[in-house]
Formats: sequence, structure tokens, C-alpha cells
Amino acid sequence: MSKKIYLTTTLPYVNAEPHVGFALEIIQADVVARRYADLGYEVFFNFGTDEHGQKIYEKALEAGLNPQTYTDGFAVKFDRLKTALDLTYNNFIRTTDKHHVMSAQEFWNRCDMAGDIYKKKYAVKYCVGCELEKTDSELQDGRCPIHPNKDLELREEENYFFRFSKYQDQLTSFFDGHPNFVIPDFRYNEIKKFVAGGLEDFSISRLAKKMPWGVPVPNDPEQVMYVWFDALVNYVSAIGWPDDMDKFHSLWPVIQFAGKDNLRQQSAMWQAMLISAGLPPSKQIMIHGFITGTGGQKMSKSLGNVINPFEMAEKYGTDALRYFLLHEVTPFEDSPFTEERMRESYNAKLANGLGNLTSRVMRMSENYLPAGVDISKIEYSEDSWYGSFIDKYEFNKAMDLIWKRISDADLFIQTNKPFEVWKNDPDTARKMVGELVESVYYIARMLAPFMPETSKKILTAIKENKMPSPLFLRKE
Repeated sequence: MSKKIYLTTTLPYVNAEPHVGFALEIIQADVVARRYADLGYEVFFNFGTDEHGQKIYEKALEAGLNPQTYTDGFAVKFDRLKTALDLTYNNFIRTTDKHHVMSAQEFWNRCDMAGDIYKKKYAVKYCVGCELEKTDSELQDGRCPIHPNKDLELREEENYFFRFSKYQDQLTSFFDGHPNFVIPDFRYNEIKKFVAGGLEDFSISRLAKKMPWGVPVPNDPEQVMYVWFDALVNYVSAIGWPDDMDKFHSLWPVIQFAGKDNLRQQSAMWQAMLISAGLPPSKQIMIHGFITGTGGQKMSKSLGNVINPFEMAEKYGTDALRYFLLHEVTPFEDSPFTEERMRESYNAKLANGLGNLTSRVMRMSENYLPAGVDISKIEYSEDSWYGSFIDKYEFNKAMDLIWKRISDADLFIQTNKPFEVWKNDPDTARKMVGELVESVYYIARMLAPFMPETSKKILTAIKENKMPSPLFLRKE
């Protein structure tokens, strides 16, 4: 039986078009998925759409559509990312799927049987943008720092609550025993501090008469599940829980990818819910930073400052976009994205860097090595640092190693000038060119999880011993 690994992104909320901020998360996950597949793992890579909640309900009403029709259209748009970004996910889940709805209701029942669900009246400050209640300590100048353009709502109603406070000691113990559970370490310390500060029970339902678009609460038709409770269950419903436990046990626990605004929900709330339902916690959670726009503000659909990933991939090429998000963006910190920066990196690092090197080397190989270089005889061994960086989600550092090889190969050509050596010493020139082809082969192999199409083009050029078609050709 092959080794198995389960990876998941968060599910993007379908209240607006896909944007490049989320493209960052799913491309990072795709690199890890490709890495595990290359190591011989059977990879289950989950993606999908989060389709319930107030924002969706309001957007559907604005569009004059029923919520199901509205979400059907957006699910198709998000699934188009697979082709546009060259992704390898093999499961696309929707939180409106019948199986997921059944799983969410059973998950609710398990938490209820554990004594962790109760009903009460409450008043709260609520951010519609986050779909979350906010305490005064989380606010800045009386507003949500993530959605400063939205007014907070004051809500008073009777809903169901989850006994989050019950799990403070268990979560603290779990975090202490799993220091690599949340990556990077400063996010791990942040969630530990949050839990140590005391946990408050949180609302997990809404009144159906006010907001009917949600999973019905079992045995209470007047309430629907709070979107966060419902959506988080996708991580287990996607792999068969609760009706296909063989599949579930063969894949669980999961490695999750999430943005820093999801730290509390993914690292603490969801883990407490899992324990309550009698399930093991997740395996690991990688927390990435934001893509920022003008003035360093988070790029988000609700703020209206997004960049369309389909347009960037169409104009510059899929691998060029993947390159930028994996090399020019830091994995864990906020990073700016502008088309100007994209264009600069495209020209300097891709067209004039990798593309130019590959063309020069393959032109010499075509001219000086009629039989080419036999790929099967190249002894490829992975740089241990390269693998280590990917395993730690430090994608930019892994790509630094690749670009160091590109620089070294360029320096070798400039220093040794094999095209001039050829005039007086063809044998030495052939040896030089053979070494350069091997260097380009190594570069292509290392590029495979990051820029898969470019990697294939280079490997094909080496195998056929001919100049590749232009690796990078930007559309004006």
C-alpha cells in the first residue's frame, strides 16, 4: 500500500470573484502536493467553495437570484482556477453538497452528545465581513481591523453556543506537545497566547427567519448553522466522514493551509470542535500572510482592491504568476502585489534569467553535441536544503537555491566562454556544454513543483536536444 497524505486549503467564500490573494494559498498547497507526489505518496488534495452565510445570502438577493443558483455560478468560476493556475487538486467540495450537509449535521450531533452545545440569549458586536463576533479587545477605533469599511452590527437573539471554554486546558496541552503544529513559529506563539488568555464560548447558529441560507440545525427548524461551524466540517466530510470510515482513517489527519486571519478559527476553534466530536486534531497548519495592495492594505474582495489571477495568468503566463507568488512573495509575512512588480520580476528573473540561460545552453548543445545529453545517465540527487525548505513551507528559499544555480551557470558561461573554446579545443568545449546541460537539467527538475509547465518544456528540449520554444512570452 502506498503512503498517503491529505492536504487542504481553506474554502474560499463565494461572495465575489477569485482574487490573487487566495491564489497564493492554493499555489503554495499545490507545491507541497506535487512534492509529496514526487516522493511516491498518494496525495488527496482538497479544495472547494464555502457557500453558506449572511454575505452569500445578501449577495444573492442583490443579484436577484436564489442562493443556490448564485453559488452554483461561483463554484464554476473557482473550479476554473485548476486550469488557470495549473493545480493538481483532486477533490472539489462544495458546502452545499448533500453529503457535506449530512456530515455537518452529524458533526453537530456528536458535539451535542458530548455536552458541548447549548442555547442562550446574547448581545454581541458582529462583523458581517468576517462572519464573526468581535470583542472590544479585537477592535481598532471601534471597527474590525480586517474590514474597517464595514459598520459593526449589534445583535441580540437566541442561538446555540459551543463550549469553547471547556477546551482551554486540552488545547494548551496539545500545543505544548506539538510545537510544529502551527507554522511559522510566531503564529504558533500567537495562538498559544490567545488560548492562554482564556476562551469564550462562541455562537454556532443563526435564526432561520433572519438568515435562512445555511445548514439546518438538527431537530430545530428555527435555526441554521453558523457558517464557520458548517464550513470547517468540510475537512472531514471531504474524506468520507462519517459514512466511509475506512477512507477517513486512511487519510486523516490533514495538513491545512490558511491565511493569518483564519488563525483562531483553524488552529483553536476547529481543533476544539474535532476533540468534541471524538476525532483527532489536524496534523499541521501552515499560516500564510496577506497579499497587500496600495498602502499595504490587505487585498480582499470585501475591500474591493483585488487583482484578478485569471488576467495575470493570461497576460504573463501561469508559471510566471506561480513564480511571483512563490519566490517574490514571502510565505508567512504580508507582501505587496502590483502589476509593475510582476512585470519587473518577469523580465529580470524569467525572460532574461531562466529563459535566456536555457536558450544559450540549448543552442550550444544543438550546435556542439549532435547526440545531445542522455538524460537517463544524469545522476540527479536533490539538494537536501531544497527539500528541507519545501518541508518547512519556505518556498522562496527553495527557489533561491534554483536561482543560485541559474546564476552559477551564467557565470560559468561568462568566465569560460565555451563558444570561443570550441574554435581551438572542441573536446573541452563539448565537455563544458555537457556540464551546462546537466546544470539546466537540475534546474528543470527542481522547478517541477513550482513551475511545472516550464520544467516540462526544458526537460523536453534537453531530451530532443533542440532549442525550446520561448519559455516566457508576455502578451501586451
